[in-house]
Amino acid sequence: MKTKLEQAINVTVQDVFSTIVEVELTRPDEQFGDYASNVALQLAGKLQQKPRDIAEKLAVAVKERLSDEIEDVTIAGPGFLNLRLTSKALWQQAGAAPAQSLKGQTIVAEYSDPNPFKVLHVGHLYTSIVGDAIANLLQAGGARVHRVNFGGDVGLHVGKTMWAVLEKLGGEHPEKLKEIDADERAEWLTAAYIAGTKAYDDDEQAKQAIIALNKRVYQLHADKDKTSAFARVYWTCREWSYAYFDEFYDRIGSHFEHYYPESETAPLGLATVKDHIGPVFEESQGAIVFRGDKHDLHTRVFINSEGLPTYEAKDVGLIMKKWQDYHFDRSVVITGNEIIQYMQVVLKAIEQFAPELVKATTHLTHGMVKMTGGAKMSSRKGNILRATEVLDAVQRATKQQHQTDSWDSALGAIKYAFVKQRIGGDIAFDVQESVALEGNSGPYLQYAHARACSILAKSKTQPKRETNLEDAERSLLRKIGEYTEVVDKAVTELMPHHIATYLYEMAQSFNRFYEHNRVIGDERQAVRLALVHEYAAVLNHGLQLLNIPAPEKM
Repeated sequence: MKTKLEQAINVTVQDVFSTIVEVELTRPDEQFGDYASNVALQLAGKLQQKPRDIAEKLAVAVKERLSDEIEDVTIAGPGFLNLRLTSKALWQQAGAAPAQSLKGQTIVAEYSDPNPFKVLHVGHLYTSIVGDAIANLLQAGGARVHRVNFGGDVGLHVGKTMWAVLEKLGGEHPEKLKEIDADERAEWLTAAYIAGTKAYDDDEQAKQAIIALNKRVYQLHADKDKTSAFARVYWTCREWSYAYFDEFYDRIGSHFEHYYPESETAPLGLATVKDHIGPVFEESQGAIVFRGDKHDLHTRVFINSEGLPTYEAKDVGLIMKKWQDYHFDRSVVITGNEIIQYMQVVLKAIEQFAPELVKATTHLTHGMVKMTGGAKMSSRKGNILRATEVLDAVQRATKQQHQTDSWDSALGAIKYAFVKQRIGGDIAFDVQESVALEGNSGPYLQYAHARACSILAKSKTQPKRETNLEDAERSLLRKIGEYTEVVDKAVTELMPHHIATYLYEMAQSFNRFYEHNRVIGDERQAVRLALVHEYAAVLNHGLQLLNIPAPEKM
């Protein structure tokens, strides 16, 4: 509706004043109207006329052109146009679908990015939840979305874990891995990583052994070795990691089309970097580097002195692999803020030989999840807050406050607590606040949806979209009609918090309406049921965009 009105006013301006101007409508306070425009002020300088004189001419012409959509046009201040929609237009707006601004585009959404051989921490939980919501927004915009993630199944952290695993097994004895209980495997690998990291830092002999193991892992991939004792230990432990990831994603309702392991991207990254030595990369003390200082960035190593690809080269391989696999129009990558400068260097290097891929890449970053009284996490030192610990804590709190074992409620609590905050800064997370049935929380919105469904289920009367609306009915319908504009904004900015904020505001509007306006048994039952129906549909759609369950009963 907003776009339709803007286009019509543009045409009206051309007809009346023979000039072109970009009209953008805004939402004023409800008492002034449903939309407002400063187009008369924009035209005043061009036409050398008083803004109010322009506004008066436009008000008449706009109302005549948009008689089905505009009930009244008033002029405020020096020449602002305030537009009041007809009830028919409000109903149309409430039932409209979001704009398909991304229709026809292929977009790769990469997020979560856990490393095999390491534990999933609360940061992975956050980026998985927010990544799901952003991928949903891209789909809502009409794009074909491919959800992928990227993780290090090769690299020094694997060498550290493998060193400790072999120590625990007393050598290369893959058969002993069968002794590890399935429920303990993830924790067993985490303990191995922590032990390997400590040994690498404290013991020079262990450090050299870990460096050698790191090379062996790369070599077994190069040799496609699946049968040697060392390879069987490695592949079994890698399989455990991916099974652990799958279980985690199933629990939170995430899904990925493809996991890109570094072993898959490293060879292509290595070859690509080598192909551009000279024009883009150069040798330095036995390593291959990109001189970022020439671009006011850091200089970084892409191939180390051992001839192995660094994270940078693996990321080069990743973007090339994603392009080979999907020929994307856009690639959205979601990571923590700590690698902003790292990614700037990687993308600047790629820009030198594949500028079109960099132009198509959007890097979104977020801060750290800070629990009440929490400290910074470090999986290297072992004092991490595990993702599963956070999920378990929310589930316990949900059971305590709601007297229910509903996983949907717990999931709604933690997901909403994350997505309601603007992506970019640190994320404050309070378990008890997240599960509250009152206030700006996921369970509050889930209960609001269930309550609306209950009202609809109580009546066999058919909802009716009447155009003769009472003030309170019109006000609620106006708020419901804002939804598609909020979705369009969230899609454009890739900011899910816009959806969360709107849903909470709409639920509050409905509660105020319902407090003073009976639905079932009232003479206006049919029209009010229609309002409840639209309200529930928007709540359901919005919660689905945020990947939050929308129960019909609670």
